[in-house]
Amino acid sequence: MSVLLASAYGGADVLTLMRERVRASAAGSEARRPFRFLLCGDPALVSDLRAMLLRGHEDAYIPFDAAAVLETIDPLRRPAIVDADARCVIFLGRPGDAAGARLDLLVQLKLPIFALTVDPQAPPNAPAAPPQAEHIVEYIVPTLDPEALRSRFFPHLIERCKGIEIAVGRRLPALRATICIKLTRSASLSALNIAAASAVVDNVPLLGIVLGAVASAGDMVAITGIQIVLMMQIGAVYGKDPDVQRIWELLPIVGGGFGWRMLAREISGFIPVAGIAIKGVIAYAGTIVVGEGTMFFYEQGRFMTKADATLLYNEAKKTAIEIVRDVLARIRKK
Repeated sequence: MSVLLASAYGGADVLTLMRERVRASAAGSEARRPFRFLLCGDPALVSDLRAMLLRGHEDAYIPFDAAAVLETIDPLRRPAIVDADARCVIFLGRPGDAAGARLDLLVQLKLPIFALTVDPQAPPNAPAAPPQAEHIVEYIVPTLDPEALRSRFFPHLIERCKGIEIAVGRRLPALRATICIKLTRSASLSALNIAAASAVVDNVPLLGIVLGAVASAGDMVAITGIQIVLMMQIGAVYGKDPDVQRIWELLPIVGGGFGWRMLAREISGFIPVAGIAIKGVIAYAGTIVVGEGTMFFYEQGRFMTKADATLLYNEAKKTAIEIVRDVLARIRKK
């Protein structure tokens, strides 16, 4: 109980110190950024994709600005000028439709072109990387449902939405989980880098004596800042306006993160060299739990159970260990 209370009070102190900084975070402005996806092809499939991407808004009410981001176009009557808000073209068809369509006209739009073929008889197929501007890449899926699209199509679509991920998730609920996973992985890597850098200071003899305490305090504030901003970003994706007060309802997740960082500092003190990797691993895994725990909260309306959070943490820790091993291997080569 004392550890939990210390974590909670530590979280409160950091929330107070960072209130103004977090208010100024980009989450609010990113949520309002404009964008458009251009849809064309089989009218029935275009309608099905629109309905699927827009499904999930609160009270089943689809805001006008959400419906407006999905624009249906006719390749034979393409607009002479496409504004900068357009991010990609999605062509939908049945088997053989892409081969017979005038996709060469779409290339002139200078946008990435996702050719999405719905074929219940063929095995799913997708490229390793998303299309670049003026390139056409085909994705074969059995049905137009989120489960079939989450493996490659959704992640590749989000890769072409750099800088507007929060705006996309806020307007298109079907993409929220994919976006939050991307935001969480990015924040976790940042936390890993900060924790590892702090551990390096702790383990350089003279530097550690002079700056060790400052570095340890600094990495706690920095990593907690990353996690708080991540929670606000995920909240914005789920339609919640960025608000520091809202973070208090998620404080148990932050408290868990403090506990893991305290453990990391203790362990790194006993294992000087390995501690650098250990602090990074724990920071990464803890941030994964914060991000996915926040996403779970908004999806389910409740916190993860302790057992589920522990399982997620252990899985994330394995991933972090592989990342650290890869980095250390590259350092040794140099």
